[in-house]
Amino acid sequence: MPQPPPPPALQGPPPQQQQPPQQQPPFQSGGYPGGPAPNGYGAQPPQSTSSPGPGKGRILNRGIGGPATPQLGQAPPPPYADPRAAASPQKKVDSDWFAIFNPEVQRVLDVDLVHTLQHESVVCCVRFSHDGKYVATGCNRSAQIFDVITGQKICILQDESVDSVGDLYIRSVCFSPDGRYLATGAEDKLIRVWDIASRTIRNTFAGHEQDIYSLDFARDGRTIASGSGDRTVRLWDITEGQNILTLSIEDGVTTVAISPDTKLVAAGSLDKSVRVWDANSGYLVERLEGPDGHKDSVYSVAFAPNGKDLVSGSLDKTIKMWELVAPRGGHPNNAPKGGRCIRTFEGHKDFVLSVALTPDGNWVLSGSKDRGVQFWDPRTGNTQLMLQGHKNSVISVAPSPSGGSFATGSGDMRARIWSYKPYHAPN
Repeated sequence: MPQPPPPPALQGPPPQQQQPPQQQPPFQSGGYPGGPAPNGYGAQPPQSTSSPGPGKGRILNRGIGGPATPQLGQAPPPPYADPRAAASPQKKVDSDWFAIFNPEVQRVLDVDLVHTLQHESVVCCVRFSHDGKYVATGCNRSAQIFDVITGQKICILQDESVDSVGDLYIRSVCFSPDGRYLATGAEDKLIRVWDIASRTIRNTFAGHEQDIYSLDFARDGRTIASGSGDRTVRLWDITEGQNILTLSIEDGVTTVAISPDTKLVAAGSLDKSVRVWDANSGYLVERLEGPDGHKDSVYSVAFAPNGKDLVSGSLDKTIKMWELVAPRGGHPNNAPKGGRCIRTFEGHKDFVLSVALTPDGNWVLSGSKDRGVQFWDPRTGNTQLMLQGHKNSVISVAPSPSGGSFATGSGDMRARIWSYKPYHAPN
C-alpha cells in the first residue's frame, strides 16, 4: 500500500513545481508527435508514491539537505507521447511499456521486459550481483533479493530491531564481489552489511550524521564507500569493522563510486561538482566542474569499465562523460586537475536521477524523473532508444555485470528487469 504522506516539513515543493517541462518529441527529428496522447496509459494512473526527488529550494528538518524522502503524490502526466498514436517502424509497443528508437541513427538494439517485481513502497535502488544471477532492491524498511532468471523473491533483509513506527527507506544497496554480502544504506544513518545466506547482519557502521544516499563495494571485497547528506564520503573496511577514511566537502553527497582498479573514489554533490580522490591517500585529484560542468546538483556518478572515464547525471537534465587526467597514486603535484568533459548527452525532459554503463562500455544508461530510460552511445553522444516502462520517476538503473540485461527501480513501486540485445531487422 502507498505510504502516508510525510509531515509538512518533508513534503515536496508545491504542486506547480511538479509540472513536467514543455512537451517536446523525445528526439530532435520532429518525427514523433509532441505532448501526451489522450489515453497514453489508458485510464489515469492511480495515485502512487513519487520519487525521492530533490529537496530543491527547501530545508529538510533532518539537517543538511539531500535528496528528499520518498513521498506520496500524484504522478505528473507523461512528458513523452505514447507511440500508439502514430504508426512507425522506430518503436516497440507492449501492453504497459514502449520503446522509441532514434530515427536519426541506425537501430542496433532490441529491448524486452523480462520480469516485473512488485513492491509495497517506492523502489529507491536496484543493483545486480557480480555474477548477474541476482538483483537487489531497496525500499521502505527492507532490502529484497530476486532471482534474475525466475523473477522469484528469494530473500527479504529487514532489521527487526528498528522501531516499527514511521518510514525507513533503504536508499542504496550493493553486493560484495563474491555475492556473500549485501550492504544497505538507509535514512537512519547506518550502513548494514548483511550475510545473505544466514540473513544476519555482519557489520553495522555508524558515523554518518545524515541519511546515506549511496554505497559502492570495491572489487577488493572488503572496502565500502558511502555518501551522505552530512557532506562526507567515508570508506569502511568490513574485515576490520571500522571507518578507514573520511572525505569532507562543502555540500551534501548524493552519489559515490569506486573505480574498477579500486584506486579512486568519485562523488557527486548538491554543489554541482564531481570530485575524485585517491582512495588510499585521500588526496583530491580531480574536480569536474566549471563552464563545461553541470548546472545543477549531481545525483549519480559511475566509472566506465576502462576506469579512465566517468559519467555523471544531474538535475540539469543532462549526462556528462569526463576523461580523468590525474595520475594514479602518490601526491598530486599541484591543485586538483580539472578533468575534461568529452561528451554531454541531452534529451531527458526532467531530472536525471541515475546513470550507469554496460559492462562492455558500449552504452550509457540513464533513468529520469521524466519516467524514461535512455540508452546512449558514448562515442557519439546520440541516444539509441527511449524506454517508457514506469508510471513514475525512474530512480535507479543498473546494468547486469554479465551483460544483456538491466534493472530499473521507480516511484511506481515496481522494479523491472529488462533484456537488451543486438537488433536484426526483419527481412
